[in-house]
Order: sequence, then structure tokens, then C-alpha cells
Amino acid sequence: MAPGDNKVAANTIVFPQFDILSGDSAHSDHYFIHSNKSKKAQGCFNDSTSAVSKKIAKEWKILEKGLPDSIYVRVYEQRIDLLRAVIIGAAGTPYHDGLFFLDIVLPSDYPNQPPKVYYHAHGLCLNPNLYSNGTVCLSLIHTWTGRGVELWTPAKSTILQLLVSVQGLVLNSKPYFNEPGREVGLYSKAERWTKKSMAYNEEVFISSCKTMLYNLRKAPKGFESFVVEHFRARGDFILAAIRAYINGDATVGQYQECVSASLSSVPVSSKFKANLEKMHLDLRSAFHGIDTSPPKMKKLPLEGRREEKEATSDAVKSRSSAKESKQGISSRILKVLKKIFE
Repeated sequence: MAPGDNKVAANTIVFPQFDILSGDSAHSDHYFIHSNKSKKAQGCFNDSTSAVSKKIAKEWKILEKGLPDSIYVRVYEQRIDLLRAVIIGAAGTPYHDGLFFLDIVLPSDYPNQPPKVYYHAHGLCLNPNLYSNGTVCLSLIHTWTGRGVELWTPAKSTILQLLVSVQGLVLNSKPYFNEPGREVGLYSKAERWTKKSMAYNEEVFISSCKTMLYNLRKAPKGFESFVVEHFRARGDFILAAIRAYINGDATVGQYQECVSASLSSVPVSSKFKANLEKMHLDLRSAFHGIDTSPPKMKKLPLEGRREEKEATSDAVKSRSSAKESKQGISSRILKVLKKIFE
């Protein structure tokens, strides 16, 4: 699969990109569950006529209509100040096929102040902007210096802008240069910068693989089925990419299916190769548990044709149900928004 085809992979997952979850248990594992507990804050979020509630309703509409294919969001009917999002790592980056979860909380004076964001790091550091303690370092949310349009603007900035910024500016193809002081190397032709960037990408990819394992072992609430379906769809590709990196057939992030190995082998350090071998073994075991391979087609005997026809009918009904489910989600969203705007 060529770089950029993650869009196709994401679209094969029958999982609404935006949805509203109900019930207190839906957000029980959210990092910011204990935020906004003061009477003043609760009053702002529980009052459907407040400016904050109406602004959040508008944000929901923007997310429902504008999310790119590789970002999924869940919000909560009982806690409209909380959101959870997952970003699928883009092809062509060391984050490819990984799942990166963010928990978000909106302040009681939103949008005058930016949201707070927590990254599910699992103690791993795979980007200069994503700390191992979950801190997200970004000018837009005032956790890093910036000026002008780089900073949060109450009248213009949105949650969608925040998510797209993390996807495009943070989880990029050369994250080594995200670190302040290194940006000069991004435009340098000096080989030392290229080597440092490639070495960092190797470390990042290993951390991304470890993050995959964490997500498979315990997916964040609201995304359990998404995690399973994502790795069922992408598991074989991930394992093939790891094998290509072990053999020196491609640099990290540049593996493509159905493309012959490069004539010039990529140097692979013994440390990186050993880490890849372990990740291949661990991920293969994890993927095997969710059956990543699609069922193989087989020729049926005459007496099996009726079952085949019935199966086809069931598949059509399933697609119809998925369509109805999507319409049902839109109806639920509209119902909640009406409550806010009444």
C-alpha cells in the first residue's frame, strides 16, 4: 500500500468518526474526569442557555462535519466539557498505522481560554512535543511559546484546529526537528542532520509499536471496537513493514506493499534490528489474537450455493444496517444539540 493510502484503510472501519456517548461509565477512565467540579463550572456546562454550552454545541457540529478520515472523536452527553480523540499515524511517517489518543477538557470560560490536553503516553516519549507524562507541548494551547496565529484565538480557534495541528505539525515525517534549536537542520544538506533524524525515527517507531501493544491490551473506553478493527485491517501491513525495516529494504515510514525492495540496502544497527525483532514477535502474537487476516474465498459445492446466497443477503442487510446506524447517530447528535439550543 502506497503512502497516503491510510485514508482507504481508515474508511474500511465501520466506526462513526464523531459520536456522543451516554452514561457515567462512558467517561470513567477519562484523564480529566475530576476537572470542572466547582459549582460555578458545573453551572456553566449544565445550563443549556450559557454561552459556554452553546459554543460547545457549535464545536460538536464542526467536528461532526469536518473531521479528516484519520481522526475520530467521542464526546459525552453527561459531561460536555470532555472529549476523547484518536489520531491514526499517517503513511510516510514513523507513526504510520499507530493510534494516538488524546483526552481533552474545556475550561468553564471556554473559548476565552484554550482546552487542556493529555496524551496517552504510557510512559513513552515518541515526539519532542509529546512528553512521557502525557503533556502536549503546543503553542495553540499555551503550553509552548508562540505569537499571532500560533496562539489560541477565542473568536477563531477550534477543537478541530487543535486536532489537525497535532496530526500535521507534531506527528510528522521528521519529528527530530520539532525540538527547539534543531530546526536549522531541517533545511541543511549536512549528512549529520539526516543521520540524526533517521536514528530518531527508528526510536520513535519502536515506541509507536509499544503504544500499539498498550492499546491492544487495554483500549481507552469508547474505542474498544475501533482498536480491534483498526489492527485487524492493518496488522499484516504493520508486520510486513517491520520485516522490511529489519532487512534494510526501506527506511522507517517508507515501506510500500507491492513494491520491490530497494537495490541499495538501508543500514540497520544491531540495536534497532533487535528491537524490531522483538516488536515483530510481540505484535504478531497480539494481532493473531484478533485474527488480522480476512477470510479466504473458497469454491463451494452445489449444496453450498444456498448458504452463499444467504450470506450475501446478510452482507447487504449489514451494509444497510450500518447506513441506518449512521443516520441514527446523526439523529442523536441533533437531539442533544436541540437541548442545548432550546
